[in-house]
Amino acid sequence: MKPLIQLPLALLAGSVMSLVSAAFGDAWPQWRGPHRDGVWHETGIIEKFPQAQLNLLWRTPISNGYSGPTVANGRVYVTDRPEEPGGTERVLCLDALTGRILWTKEYACAYTGLGYPDGPRACVVIDDGRAYSLGSMGHLRCYDAVTGALLWNKDPGKDYTIARVIWGISASPLVEKDLLIVQLGAKPDACVVALDKRTGEEKWRALDDKVSYSAPIIIEREGRRLLLCWTGENMTALNPATGAVFWKYPTPQGKMVINVPTPVVADDRVFLTSFYDGSYLLRMKQDPPSVEMIWRRQGASERQTDALHAMIATPILQDNHIYGVDSYGEFRCLEAATGDRVWEDLTLVPRDRWANIHMVRNGDQVWMFTERGELIITRLSPKGAEVISRAKLIEPTKGQLGMRGGVCWAHPAYAGKCIFARNDNEIVCASLAAQSEANPPPATEK
Repeated sequence: MKPLIQLPLALLAGSVMSLVSAAFGDAWPQWRGPHRDGVWHETGIIEKFPQAQLNLLWRTPISNGYSGPTVANGRVYVTDRPEEPGGTERVLCLDALTGRILWTKEYACAYTGLGYPDGPRACVVIDDGRAYSLGSMGHLRCYDAVTGALLWNKDPGKDYTIARVIWGISASPLVEKDLLIVQLGAKPDACVVALDKRTGEEKWRALDDKVSYSAPIIIEREGRRLLLCWTGENMTALNPATGAVFWKYPTPQGKMVINVPTPVVADDRVFLTSFYDGSYLLRMKQDPPSVEMIWRRQGASERQTDALHAMIATPILQDNHIYGVDSYGEFRCLEAATGDRVWEDLTLVPRDRWANIHMVRNGDQVWMFTERGELIITRLSPKGAEVISRAKLIEPTKGQLGMRGGVCWAHPAYAGKCIFARNDNEIVCASLAAQSEANPPPATEK
């Protein structure tokens, strides 16, 4: 294993009380934040970067992988695929204050028929003292979040028959009350599976659809909780307690299943976008629950796109406009009512196939982490993308993508007024607090 590298502890000095994670935004326990909506609630954040390169609080070597870090109770969780001896996946837990590795858990996982075999895709989910990981071939693990003790596990071929997924199992698991819900793509009729989060016992299974790469989410509509799951064939609303289907809308994938972004919900609207097949805007209806299409836009090809053909990044729907990254790095604003383009910006990332930006909202600002390892503070409006400040955080690496000098495709975590990001070589932490020396990452609970 690569040696641990840490910066002097003097950089981490500050009040002990400031280390306690008490604020709502101090945790980033799952994919895209506390509510999976890409909203970062912390205040007291810097307005502009002091220099072109962010100073790091710590950096710790890890191995290859696409999964973004998650943060809870002063610990950081991430998965990777160690270079040696090979043929395994690994879950790591680090101290958020120092970057020190607290525990690692490794299991055998041969990659068979897997495109882009750089490492695990799905974020670790932290809930009620447990850490849930999902590997590229479908290995599901539940660990004690503090000690790393294995509490239960499910393995492909043994517990579930999983159809070949060319780009790997990618959708991060979702905790809903006492259930762990996973888009697993198992057969028969188990595209989506719900397990008892404490024991791993299967509680229900649903859908005979092909699996996709899009993470499921929970929303509430007029007192009814809906599990929204975009499979490889349908946008579906399920009863999260039973798996019963409330409604489904067909979203056939023409060339191949490649829908990656998470469904975006605003009021009664659901926005979907994929690389080859363009965009849908749907409207949810009540009594009984149902759905209808508002509009559907698809270009002639991945080059001649219409509306938005996003590859990886989940767009933003705000103030009746949609903001997202098109197939070759074109950052676009769409009119939500019609899908018509309002403007296009080519300055945020180099224009190239699958160019990517991960976005989170903080107040009236949108923070963007680009595939070049840059962090950009912006404001988005129908008038354009106002760049307030930008700085480099971490270097791109070639394991995730060999083209254009490598990329940083893993979604970062925002917690304790810090950002946590990874590439194929290391995971890093930088303070984003208005007074960085007084606001190191949250302390680890004993």
